[in-house]
Amino acid sequence: MREYRNPLPTVDIIIELPGKGIVLIERKNEPYGWAMPGGFVDYGESLEEAAVREALEETSLNVKLICQMHAYSDPKRDPRFHTVSIVFVARSEGEPQARDDARGIGVFTEEDLPTPLAFDHAKILKDYFRWKREGWGAFGG
Repeated sequence: MREYRNPLPTVDIIIELPGKGIVLIERKNEPYGWAMPGGFVDYGESLEEAAVREALEETSLNVKLICQMHAYSDPKRDPRFHTVSIVFVARSEGEPQARDDARGIGVFTEEDLPTPLAFDHAKILKDYFRWKREGWGAFGG
């Protein structure tokens, strides 16, 4: 019998705190570095439910999803597994707190992003800031 292997679905959330910046977490587990809050989609859970849950678990923030920005599927994006990440943009208010598998947390602008960024999050954030400046056409090519 043939064994099928499929990529694992994940979500990443760019949480905007209006007038302040975006929320990033410092990862407690490998791969280390700074990252957007996110994680694996649970069986029976929608992508949207996973995004809201992961945001709350890692940042203590209740978020309002604004849109689904883009999907990222490079098999090398996560050194542990082949994952496909659906990236959401969300907004929230309040003071984020590091929880769950977040060692630290911060609010950053495009000009002061921390390093290193885990996974392919440098590319995703570059796309996000370009999208914010140029609109949806930024993903046209």
